[in-house]
Amino acid sequence: MRCYRVTMSVQPEISQRDLRLRSKEIMDSVERGQAFTVTRDGHQIGELIPLRRRRTFVPRSEFLTSAGTGAVNPQTFRDDLDAVIDDDVHDPYGD
Repeated sequence: MRCYRVTMSVQPEISQRDLRLRSKEIMDSVERGQAFTVTRDGHQIGELIPLRRRRTFVPRSEFLTSAGTGAVNPQTFRDDLDAVIDDDVHDPYGD
């Protein structure tokens, strides 16, 4: 009985040699969002994947659109908070 190992990869495989010879072309593809599996002697040894770009600022209008709401009414927001938050101070060791 023979056992075969089959690897299914969505991203294309590139050899270490291809990476060395075509580095500019491959890195340009990575910059555009393409990922690659790197192989050496036919064995997968790593992945070359694009970095996630983190935004430090999201405009308020874009945030509200993604949150599924148009505008936040400050008074309504405060009323909602008051309805669920208990402002009373309780002594946990008292009566």
